[in-house]
Amino acid sequence: MERPRRDDVLEVEVDDLAFGGRGVARHDGFVVFAPDTAPGDRARVRVRKARRRFAEADLVEVLRPGPGRVAPPCPFVPRCGGCRLQHVDYAVALDAKRRQVAEHLARIGGLPEVPVLDPEPALERTGYRNKMEYSAAPGADGGIALGFHERGRWDRIVDIDPCLLATPVGNAAREAARALAAEAGLVPYHQRENTGELRHVLVREGILTGQVLIAVVTTSGCDGRVDEVARGLPDRVPGLVGVVHALNDGVAETTQGLEQRVAWGRDWIEERVEVDRPVTLRLSSAAFFQTNSRMTGRLYARVAEAAGLTGGEVLYDLFAGVGSIGIALGGRAREVVAVEAVPEAVADAERNARANGMTAYRAFAGDVRRLLRERADEMPPADVAIVDPPRAGLSGGAVRRVLELAPRVLVYVSCHPATFADNARRFVDGGYRLEWVRPVDMFPMTPHIEAVARFVRPAG
Repeated sequence: MERPRRDDVLEVEVDDLAFGGRGVARHDGFVVFAPDTAPGDRARVRVRKARRRFAEADLVEVLRPGPGRVAPPCPFVPRCGGCRLQHVDYAVALDAKRRQVAEHLARIGGLPEVPVLDPEPALERTGYRNKMEYSAAPGADGGIALGFHERGRWDRIVDIDPCLLATPVGNAAREAARALAAEAGLVPYHQRENTGELRHVLVREGILTGQVLIAVVTTSGCDGRVDEVARGLPDRVPGLVGVVHALNDGVAETTQGLEQRVAWGRDWIEERVEVDRPVTLRLSSAAFFQTNSRMTGRLYARVAEAAGLTGGEVLYDLFAGVGSIGIALGGRAREVVAVEAVPEAVADAERNARANGMTAYRAFAGDVRRLLRERADEMPPADVAIVDPPRAGLSGGAVRRVLELAPRVLVYVSCHPATFADNARRFVDGGYRLEWVRPVDMFPMTPHIEAVARFVRPAG
């Protein structure tokens, strides 16, 4: 088998989708990964990187479309780096996501026999995101470009209007902010030259409450002009409750952990989620919440299914954020204990619990790795624990603390199959049985997949 070399042009038949959304093909037995291809495609691809066991290639031409290919609804595909699966039939993409979860469990976790159940499909395939983060750059017409990074480029922004993942209100909010920023004389930031003022516009919606919060990120010295933008936004954005101004004078293109002030209104919105009953949650501008509001209720219903609460249990909500899971399921438990590392989120969780009439609710601020051991004397024994870690999964220390906590039932909410598979192996080695995993499609049009897993600790 001769290994392909860089810039070789190959004709391949695409068999499958890999994690991340790339098509999987073989050329004389050699594995070739190619984005923008779909299962069944006959395609011409150009090798970009050739490695010992596989090659990475770019699509040159689709010679014969496969049954899994559809026309992308967005005109910015494939330049925009956001959605990677718009060209793949939804049923085909959803089945590929399920198989990817199973393959990661088998390959990384060594757990090939675990049932991976039929996925919970998305309620909507467009217009579902409640939080959008747009980067600013000089526009081709001399104005302000607001959009997302061009695929594979850190220094180029694809100017988006509209974005199909945003709601109509979210698109209108972005366009209002763009127009008002231009009127106020805010100069868009040039990433390569490190010049300019306007760096990002963030739009956060309570899709089920109709509330909107906009954050404008600039360099220093723009307060007066941002205030001018803020004064103009309420007349143009239905449901606007606040405008936040955040400062970033650094080189890094980040929107997290920045100094900020309220330019108009307030710095939080409310959103609803419903499992047994409607729960209203207060979300500060930087708080984590699932980006698909309508699917969040479906996700939490699957979490409730995995938890199997009967009303008498002590429920631990680890990596609790603003408390959404514990509060949504709290009516099924005797007591909820929440642990979250970010103090502001803990304050939100306590406030949300009170606002939703929960009295048997305690929230602790601290890292799970240390807090579960250091404050063990203050905490009741756990019957059921829910962990909802970030994409990096649980550290080894966090896994050990959960094993020491020893809940009878452990529910793991995963947003990354690889890190979940690694953690699953650790919990199984620690004495738990992984009964099943159910993917939940919170992110249609993209390669990402959420999953809910039920672990049980055998009696004795």
